[in-house]
Amino acid sequence: MRSRKIPGQLPPVADELRAFAAQIRMSMTEEELILWSRLKNRQLGVKFLRQRPIGPYVGDFVSIEAGLVIELDGSQHYEESKEKRDSQRSEYLTRLGFEVLRFGNNEIRQNLAGVLQVIQERIAFPPCLQGGN
Repeated sequence: MRSRKIPGQLPPVADELRAFAAQIRMSMTEEELILWSRLKNRQLGVKFLRQRPIGPYVGDFVSIEAGLVIELDGSQHYEESKEKRDSQRSEYLTRLGFEVLRFGNNEIRQNLAGVLQVIQERIAFPPCLQGGN
């Protein structure tokens, strides 16, 4: 049986970040809307939240119960400064017990079925904890 580390208590979130997350929920990109239409209402067996603040960051799609954060990256994420920030965000979320899956917007448009398969496989077969605990 595979075990996973489900994130425990999450760090506090600043009110300004909560307000920002609410704002970006109302202005989702086309690709975010497409993926959200397939994640909402437990369609993959776990609950996802969109634009969920976690500490100093906002995850595009977050499943606390699956310990999973899904990030969609547009072309701006391939700039060196953005790549560094994305890497720092992923490291932070990993330390909290989340796994981060990143997909490019073009993957959503061109291979939604493949993206959903990767997500479903991760939910069904979460990574084992290092050290056997």
